[in-house]
Amino acid sequence: MGRRARERVVTVDIDFTAFFDITPSPYLVLDTGLVIRYVNRAYLQTTGRTSGELLGKYFFDAMPPRPGFPGDPQQDVKASLCRAMDTGEPDVLVLQRYDIPAAGRPAGFEERWWSKIHTPLPGPDGRVKWIVQRAEDVTAFFHSGRAGQLGAEFTPHEKGLAAELYARTDELHRLNRELLQAHTRERQVAVALQEAMLSAPDLNRHDNIAMRYLPATTSLNVCGDWYDVVDLPPDRYAAAVGDVVGHGLHAAAVMGMLRSALSAVIRAIPSPAQALEVLGLYARSVDGAMAATAVKVLIDTRSRLIIYSNAGHPPPVLLHRDGTFELLDKATDPPLGAREHHVPRPQAGLTYTPGDTLVLYTDGLIERRTEDIDAGLARLTTALSAGRTLLPGPLADALLADLDVTEGGPDDIALIVIRL
Repeated sequence: MGRRARERVVTVDIDFTAFFDITPSPYLVLDTGLVIRYVNRAYLQTTGRTSGELLGKYFFDAMPPRPGFPGDPQQDVKASLCRAMDTGEPDVLVLQRYDIPAAGRPAGFEERWWSKIHTPLPGPDGRVKWIVQRAEDVTAFFHSGRAGQLGAEFTPHEKGLAAELYARTDELHRLNRELLQAHTRERQVAVALQEAMLSAPDLNRHDNIAMRYLPATTSLNVCGDWYDVVDLPPDRYAAAVGDVVGHGLHAAAVMGMLRSALSAVIRAIPSPAQALEVLGLYARSVDGAMAATAVKVLIDTRSRLIIYSNAGHPPPVLLHRDGTFELLDKATDPPLGAREHHVPRPQAGLTYTPGDTLVLYTDGLIERRTEDIDAGLARLTTALSAGRTLLPGPLADALLADLDVTEGGPDDIALIVIRL
């Protein structure tokens, strides 16, 4: 089969009614008797009319002239429609005034200026069967004063393009303002939601603990990282950090569910490993939680013991007073929902000396796309050693500064600094 033959059998399955219904330009279709046979949503919105007021009506009955208006505003439109039918070519009307009935005011009219294009469509016999009218409202352009700047050197088509471009630009500015307002409202809701979900009442009883939370710079201030502190009287308390993949309201919602679940479980089951086992089972039933990570530590102040379990999370760091450190990496397991079947999670412990510092964090603090995670860990431990004499709050701020994330980074960051 030759190329021409192949081209003839190629068809494109397009629902043109659906296409015109969603296009932002106002369109209507007339038959050769100038009866309206189709009108799209943009046309109805622009004119403030309903489809019942237009469909099946003679165009100039559906769009009557303004009473008492000097001249005949319908004359130019009729002439343009006739030219399109007679020549079979599109006809352009630039800066045509045609006032329309005002919505909600039966006897009222609104001043409107239009840029119209009438495009004839032939039927099977080659004769014009339909006329498509595209009518852009360019009233704002006319009153801007720019219309008078288009001299005789501009063709009608160029003037029409200028008017439509102005109308499109004005519409884009309006939409942009609405988007900014919506973004501001959503951000306010998001910040309030995040603050409510990260509330840790038990933290108020610990002047030896500092928390820091920084959302990703590309997010709406809502992310999937979390922290928590839970008192377990008389002489124990637990701390945790976790990370849900992603940003935005969905990630924050998943984070809230996991954080609340773990906070409840650790009060009934103080064992970090068992608490993460329960949380892992729960995570498998939560959409978006399968790859979530978390680390849980239990601090026993009487025995000076740290017990911990880790579900796929970067290891906490125990900084000794002399500047040396240990990574809590002896009880590391896959992320919360990673296993298809339940397997007990590991647990480990180590002792500490009063004055040591325990640091829990999420990967946004240390991970960089261009380097191995070990480089980030090395930067963290170096910064910890340098700031080991600082109190928890100043040390937390120093870590963020030394790791160059004071203003946030590409990923969200949760940080807990505990002076033991």
